[in-house]
Amino acid sequence: MKTIALLACTLLAAAPLAASAQQASADGTWSGSGELGFALTRGNTKSENLNAKLQFKKEDEVWKHNFYLNALRSKGEVNDTYDITANRFDVGVSSGYKLDERSYIVGAARYENDDFSTYEYQSIVSLGYGYTAIKNERTELSMEVGPGYRRTQKRPYIENIGEPPVPTTIDPDADGQAVGRGLISFKHQFTPTTAFENITLVEAGSDNTFVQNDAGLAVSMNSKLALKVGYQVRHNTDVLVGTDKTDQLLTTNLVYKF
Repeated sequence: MKTIALLACTLLAAAPLAASAQQASADGTWSGSGELGFALTRGNTKSENLNAKLQFKKEDEVWKHNFYLNALRSKGEVNDTYDITANRFDVGVSSGYKLDERSYIVGAARYENDDFSTYEYQSIVSLGYGYTAIKNERTELSMEVGPGYRRTQKRPYIENIGEPPVPTTIDPDADGQAVGRGLISFKHQFTPTTAFENITLVEAGSDNTFVQNDAGLAVSMNSKLALKVGYQVRHNTDVLVGTDKTDQLLTTNLVYKF
């Protein structure tokens, strides 16, 4: 029941943050949301799945800030063993300085750690230009583009070297390179209780291009709670042999708005 304990710790850790954000939101400055999905099976099959998301944002006449933290952890039966099958977290932050009602300069940073990816970690910092093409009561469309610097660490892998070939463990050094970052964020309120959001992130470099698309449909039950169906696609162009380039994640979460 370690996962249940982890779930409890996650909720306890998020509680003071939620309370802080809720107080700030009352002043008309901060707002946020937390998402949580958990599934547990026992009997003929045994599995535990947990995904959690936390987001805070603030916007005034001069600045717009955004912070998020996502976590995914799964355990299941694979080849008659019960082991971890997914373990990933990523955190990101961005701040935009408004030049006028639509244009802004944005600085962003992102870090991810994935135990089942080609990369032990990927981290990026960037500075770019943002433009809000549409912003009204129901729809918002914004775009960001600019240069950045990414640092990655590939996992050790085995390669046949020599003649005859001898399996040899290769432990790559961490690598850094210039990249181009692009982001498109689209939000639309279909009805007072139903909202759709789609965010596409691209980090393109000479060695690897990372693309992530997050789509979500949320239906509010009241002013604080909502149910959300999310679909995430992640793609790396440069991966180790035997590793899939694309990962997909479908979630059904309970959302708490504060």
